[in-house]
Amino acid sequence: MRPLLAALVALLLMVSSLHAETLVAEPDGLWQGAMHGTTPRTLKGATVVDDAGLVQLLDGHPLLIDVGPADRKPASLSASAIWLPVHRSIPGAVWLPGAGSGTPDAQFAAAFRARIAALADGSADRPIVVFCHPDCWGSWNAGKRLVGLGYAHVYWYPGGIEGWQTAHETAVVKPDPAWSPPEEKKASP
Repeated sequence: MRPLLAALVALLLMVSSLHAETLVAEPDGLWQGAMHGTTPRTLKGATVVDDAGLVQLLDGHPLLIDVGPADRKPASLSASAIWLPVHRSIPGAVWLPGAGSGTPDAQFAAAFRARIAALADGSADRPIVVFCHPDCWGSWNAGKRLVGLGYAHVYWYPGGIEGWQTAHETAVVKPDPAWSPPEEKKASP
């Protein structure tokens, strides 16, 4: 009986340690590491919504902010090759490519603040839903910025575009023409 109990305890410890590894704590500030990876399940000051929650929110016409990155032209294509990427999103979303950057750059933060204020018509009470792709820190960062800017109804949809399109239609969107974040400064070699 003891060997069976010991094996059971060992198995439970192994399973609980595997589960603990998948839980990611919220960083104190913006995430500045790789944008693709396991994200926290929470976002302090915001409400995390799943597909059903987002469907309910859509009745209230929230501001939908897609912060997914723009596709980059593959290096294998020649400079003269035509490059026409298509970005699909939740219908009605405003696409702000790269707006989920964790950069601490003040100019970037000011550009983000100004564009969101314009899109929300200056209302800190307008519900705002941020999303990107599953396991994307970009939407988490954007949500954290919104909370820090005092927006009262911030929703984070971690399922992202892929989560939405499993049961709903998507639409082709173009980058928001008024969104032009400053170039991020690269460290000198």
